[in-house]
Parts: sequence; structure tokens; C-alpha cells
Amino acid sequence: MNILLAVDGSAYTKKMLAYLAAHEELLGPKHDYTVLTVQAPLPARARSALGKEAVDTYHAEEADKILAPVLKFISRQGVQAKTIVKVGHVGETIAKVADSGRYDLLVMGSHGHGAIATLVVGSVTTQVLAHCKVPVLLVR
Repeated sequence: MNILLAVDGSAYTKKMLAYLAAHEELLGPKHDYTVLTVQAPLPARARSALGKEAVDTYHAEEADKILAPVLKFISRQGVQAKTIVKVGHVGETIAKVADSGRYDLLVMGSHGHGAIATLVVGSVTTQVLAHCKVPVLLVR
């Protein structure tokens, strides 16, 4: 299988990785893995004040902070993974990458906000499920 792992560096990413490690049918050398992290863009005023180079550097550093421990954990399991870093609307971008990359499965942790929080601020999980055509495994 070609598996996409959407990560954000939170405790929910750690739970997702622990779940995968406990299920060797999902985490092993027989599958291909890509680790995806998506960052929300900085506000327009901040981008224009800082300049493109500073913003790009910021996003690259933040992505490295998220990806480094994930890649270290995965390599300890005897697995190598490709990485993708994107900046954009998080839920929609995850779904687009999953759909365009010919993935068989998208795995991600869910923060599990309640219904009221989802109505007020939206939910990355809800956005992914609404836009993604690839099967999604949510770990909560």
C-alpha cells in the first residue's frame, strides 16, 4: 500500500504513530510511506512585513520541528518515508495531496473537538473527510 501520514507534531500525532507501531500490518517495510505536514499561512500583513525569504525560512523551520521526530520514530521501526511540506488551508490541502498522490490510505490523528468547537472554528478532520476520496484512518 501507498500510505500518507498527515502529521502536525501534536500529541495526536504521537498517538497515531503509537497506533501504527502496534499494528504491524500498517507499519512495516512492505508499504510505501509519505509523511505530510501542512502549515496554515501567516496573515498577509505578517507576510508582507517579513518578506518572502523570512516567511519561507519560518515555514521550513516549523516543518523540520514537526517532521524530525516523526521520521526518527518511523526509521526506528525499520521504515523509510518521503516527506511533503505544504502551506495552505490545512484540511483541504491534506485532502488534495491524498487525492493527487495515488495513496491507498490516509492516516491522521484527530483532536476530537466537540460539536460546538467544530461549529465555531471548524475541524481539520471534518474538512479532510468532506474533500478526500481516499480512505481515511483516524486515530483518536
